[in-house]
Amino acid sequence: MKVLVVGGGGREHAIIKKLSESDRVSELFCAPGNGGISDMATCAGIKATDLDGMRLFAEKTGIDLVFVASDDPLALGMVDMFEECGIKVFGPNKAAAIIESSKVFSKKLMKKYGIPTAAYETFSDAGKALEYLKTIELPVAVKADGLALGKGAVMAHSPEEAVKAVRSMMEDKKFGKSGETVIIEEYLVGREVTVLAFSDGKTVVPMVSSQDHKRAFDNDEGLNTGGMGAIAPSRLYKGDLPKLCMETIFKPTIAAMEREGRSFKGVIYFELMLTSEGPKVIEYNARFGDPEAQVVLPLLKNDLMDVIDAVLEERLDKINIKWHNKAAACVVLASGGYPVAYTKGYEINGLEDAGKTNDVFVYHAGTRKENDKYLTNGGRVLGVASIGGNLDIALDKAYSAVEKISFKDKHYRKDIGRI
Repeated sequence: MKVLVVGGGGREHAIIKKLSESDRVSELFCAPGNGGISDMATCAGIKATDLDGMRLFAEKTGIDLVFVASDDPLALGMVDMFEECGIKVFGPNKAAAIIESSKVFSKKLMKKYGIPTAAYETFSDAGKALEYLKTIELPVAVKADGLALGKGAVMAHSPEEAVKAVRSMMEDKKFGKSGETVIIEEYLVGREVTVLAFSDGKTVVPMVSSQDHKRAFDNDEGLNTGGMGAIAPSRLYKGDLPKLCMETIFKPTIAAMEREGRSFKGVIYFELMLTSEGPKVIEYNARFGDPEAQVVLPLLKNDLMDVIDAVLEERLDKINIKWHNKAAACVVLASGGYPVAYTKGYEINGLEDAGKTNDVFVYHAGTRKENDKYLTNGGRVLGVASIGGNLDIALDKAYSAVEKISFKDKHYRKDIGRI
């Protein structure tokens, strides 16, 4: 089969690598891809949001399956488009992808169906939002309704922070249309865990748990990022917790989407807060997380193509999805200044040496290849991932490989999986 993966970051590199292990895949393509992906797949210079361009490329190339991996094309209806033109496609349609593209929708869904989440209010008028802030206790979470590259949430601990967050989203249009409506919600206290799951619209099968580190600096300080590293499985997700989450969150969410006429088929991401009152949903994503995919997919024993088919054919309950009894860790190497301002175009050295370590793989996120050299081309540049018999071994391997890679202004957290 010829398979096209839509997207160009570390998540897409992880998907490409997993698909490359399948005997059923004869040729891999990625659009737009990146420097590292180009070593494993044919990259096409098409923006992930260019629906017509992607369709024309798929038709011309004779693509058998399209895997829509990133959020924006899902929200725009790329899955619907490929379904209409008769090309097999993996991912939720536009009606289902709204569970990520509109936080207002997802909060209302949870409230309607009794799925545990933080208390909240929504505002489309900045003045009313600012007045509301005067009446509530802090801290609070201020969130943009729409997609914002994983940076549309501010945890405000002071009145000044809360007011600044509302003004930047609603008045300064920091996230464009995504911030025209905001959610002001209860600040949840606890530890965060992510559980990705496959869903065919009726059956939901959780993957191994993971834990992301979103803050830019050690000790969870600094601004939120798209993710500075991840581990799998989470040390926190154990005991009766998986069963509790399955019965109170995972199954009810998929059933709620079905009842709303928005059957969810693809990968759904549950970001959870483990509070003293039990697990609550922070938010949903409609696809693999990044860098969670880089630690979860390497632990999957099954051929990913077999799982994709089971989802598309609505027979997920008929296959046995298995996981390696190991641990995985990923440390993100970012450009200095990320997630605000940073410089691109620096040469990356040491990739070959880093990749020589057993069970270490370097996923490319923001890179480009020029004259056989890899250059930085984004905020998050690389994800150095490793598998080990336990989490400590995986982390030691990953950090050892990190030290072998260099580029100007390289920045990374030194406490991934250790706090």
